[in-house]
Amino acid sequence: MPARVSFDYAVLRVVPRVEREEFVNAGVVLFCPERNFLGVRIGVEEQRLRALHPSVDAGLVAERLEAFRKVAEGLADGGPIARLSKRERFHWIVSPRSTVIQVSPVHGGLCESPERGLDELFRQLVLVNVSGAESV
Repeated sequence: MPARVSFDYAVLRVVPRVEREEFVNAGVVLFCPERNFLGVRIGVEEQRLRALHPSVDAGLVAERLEAFRKVAEGLADGGPIARLSKRERFHWIVSPRSTVIQVSPVHGGLCESPERGLDELFRQLVLVNVSGAESV
């Protein structure tokens, strides 16, 4: 049985109308330095977004969320931030912002596998009612 390791995570949120402070969970970022793991899972239901703001640009939201994945994975098209260390990229991702994409406070946990931990958090915190919903 693999040893349990600690990790930090935060929830990516879409806030279509910042002034109303209503949001839809749209992803999770998890960082586990002990296993050298940084990962992001993204998925948001367009129907839920439209319930908060009928004219939301779902394509633009998807593009912005994809930027977080590129940074987390250290991809070349993720820009200069994607070239930083995993620790620095995690801290950039979880930095407070007041834009349409926001991030929850950072929380901690324990897991045997950061990959499985990320998948489980994504299922619990983002994929609440996905039956028949369109994903962005």
